[in-house]
Amino acid sequence: MKELKTVEESMVEQVHLLMPSHINGSGRLFGGQLLEWIDVVGAITAKRHAECNTTTVAIDNLQFKAGAFINDTIVLIGRLTYVGNTSMEVRVDTYSEDLSGLRKPINRAYLVYVAINEEGTPVKVPRLKLTTEGQRAEWDSALKRNDLRKLRRKEGF
Repeated sequence: MKELKTVEESMVEQVHLLMPSHINGSGRLFGGQLLEWIDVVGAITAKRHAECNTTTVAIDNLQFKAGAFINDTIVLIGRLTYVGNTSMEVRVDTYSEDLSGLRKPINRAYLVYVAINEEGTPVKVPRLKLTTEGQRAEWDSALKRNDLRKLRRKEGF
């Protein structure tokens, strides 16, 4: 296992064409379907970084910005924003892509995963090499989100 990896080494992009089975009763993308896709993209991103299995610990800051409809092309992009000793925060951005390739943001979510071995015990993950100012800003924001998660756990949420 590498001791240091870049954000780009574990990035994931997944594409879907919205079909009737993905739509809710009001004709829009069903939020539960999108949440499943987000968790899959996040988990694969975390597994690529950790080079082992992972488990979802938290899903927070799930913000719906716009709807999506039948026949829309949906693009999900996962990237690491922070790593601890055994945990990783992943940001998943979801876009609706038009026929020209223009992408409109429809959702952003932050998820936390823990790397685990075959027995389900947490294991150490590689450090994250930040190469851009945007990645450093995302890391700083992740620290704040982590503090908020700890506070919510302490308060019983």
